[in-house]
Amino acid sequence: RPIKIGLLNLMPTLEVTETQLIKMLANTPLQVDLNLIMMDTDYRKKEDLSHLNQFYHSFDEMKDEKFDGMIITGAPLEMLDFEEVDYWDELTEIMDKTKKNVFSTIHICWGAQAGLYHHYNVKKKMLDNKLFGVFPHKLNHKDYDSPLTRGFDDRFLVPHSRHTQPDIDELEIMDESYFAGPHMIATKNKRWIFLNGHWEYDRGTLMKEYNRDLNAGKEIMMPYNYFVGDEPKNGVEVTWKGHA
Repeated sequence: RPIKIGLLNLMPTLEVTETQLIKMLANTPLQVDLNLIMMDTDYRKKEDLSHLNQFYHSFDEMKDEKFDGMIITGAPLEMLDFEEVDYWDELTEIMDKTKKNVFSTIHICWGAQAGLYHHYNVKKKMLDNKLFGVFPHKLNHKDYDSPLTRGFDDRFLVPHSRHTQPDIDELEIMDESYFAGPHMIATKNKRWIFLNGHWEYDRGTLMKEYNRDLNAGKEIMMPYNYFVGDEPKNGVEVTWKGHA
């Protein structure tokens, strides 16, 4: 049968994020039954409503469904305490449902921090500067033969774009970066996976974010290790997709 995947998309860029993740899921030879899920809380922009109503299911419709996998995306909410987020109660209900209705769940970026906080009370901490760019990571020795990372190179690259980081001391950290800290964190049975970076990003995602902040007059550092020769005019060299 097809593997059944749920995607809870919290990003404001609905269609961009869907497309990035769908392209990655399309790499499997297995047939994938993808279910797009939205919060019941009314927090979306009006211009998104047509797309949501056409392609998404409400959580109320899906809460008793069983899934092989679930993806919970990030959201631009780092500066808020988790409990200040409008839909926090609804999100925690969804995360609780994944414990019995989903075999394996991947949390991405802010979604990873939210999952670590809710399930394990792992708090987040502010970074001195925004972590922005493509950073090298190295596997911990014990994870060379993990089903999640088997076949990885010793050194691999991950895009990051965040102001905060989980303050971890309990869970299994699968990789480390001198610059970016841990990216992959998992429970020992590998059923809950928390990714602090953005492996799903396309070639131009960080560039759009960089140009957006420049045009808004914000102080923003050039994304690290992203533009060829650190010159935006030279374009972007994609270095992370193989491991993604």
